[in-house]
Amino acid sequence: MKTEVIRLENVSISYGEANVLKSVSLSIKKNEFFTLLGPSGCGKTTMLRIIGGFEQAYDGSVFFDGKNIDKLPPNKRNLNTVFQKYALFPHMNVFENVAFGLKVKKMPKDVIKKEVSEMLTLVNLQGFEKRSVTSLSGGQQQRVAIARALINKPEVLLLDEPLGALDLKMRKNMQTELKKIQQKLGITFIYVTHDQEEALTMSDTIVVLKDGIVQQMGTPVDIYNEPQNSFVADFIGESNIIDGIMKKDFLVNFSNIDFKCVDKGFEENLPVDVVIRPEDIKVVDNPADGMLKGVVESVIFKGVHYEMKIDSGDYVWTIHSTAMEPVGKEVGLNIFPDEIHIMRKAEQ
Repeated sequence: MKTEVIRLENVSISYGEANVLKSVSLSIKKNEFFTLLGPSGCGKTTMLRIIGGFEQAYDGSVFFDGKNIDKLPPNKRNLNTVFQKYALFPHMNVFENVAFGLKVKKMPKDVIKKEVSEMLTLVNLQGFEKRSVTSLSGGQQQRVAIARALINKPEVLLLDEPLGALDLKMRKNMQTELKKIQQKLGITFIYVTHDQEEALTMSDTIVVLKDGIVQQMGTPVDIYNEPQNSFVADFIGESNIIDGIMKKDFLVNFSNIDFKCVDKGFEENLPVDVVIRPEDIKVVDNPADGMLKGVVESVIFKGVHYEMKIDSGDYVWTIHSTAMEPVGKEVGLNIFPDEIHIMRKAEQ
């Protein structure tokens, strides 16, 4: 079992009357790719800055390898940070940028040369030593920033939306590269993003934040397949969320029809949110063969699937399927017990 490297205990911070983080507690393991995910303003960057020592929590504590580091300045913590704006030194070439931290430590020149060479090879920039950083592409500049952060061998690397400035194709490539680097070095990465697909692709553990409160923490598979509330369900991928009544264990009513489900432990006749992923609804050609009936309102080709909007009268379903039905056609919809997720309604 992996040991803990960072722990937050009841961490809170406010700016004026705005509570940015509200009594957040969580544990981050060694060698883990740990992602803070949420919409803008949810507190994820603030949490990263508190871990890095750039902000001070008003309440609560941060522990590193079991020791309280609340009073330690950033340069005394065994971690480095890569920001969205890479903050490279424009008057230095690639070699000089990456070597900067080792020169500050007054390492021998031969050691610096060897370490920089190894780090540039790791980030696929061998041969770029003498290039000006201003001549590099965004993706190449980001690799230089990562190499510069990693050459000091931090135990933890903090990454604040480092791929946000890249185009889609470059971002996808760098997701793969970052994960490979993290696995090869065995360093804990704490990664901030608002991109759900990015989080699902790269992470070992994801924390979903909303309004400074942890909504759910778990593996990508757990968070996608078993969201703990309607916010997580809707934020992590697309979801159909419809009002329902939990009649009893394993039976829920929505669209005025009783459906078998796998959920239990709710009060009988409790109003609930019913969450169903678009890919989990089966469209059948004959309306009579469906549990629900609906009319196709729109069809959009998304590359790997079609996205259809199907109106069943009381709800317009979003459905992803490799087969499409024409607009205006009446079809049947089948939803099986394993595909139905029941959530308690959020307190208003």
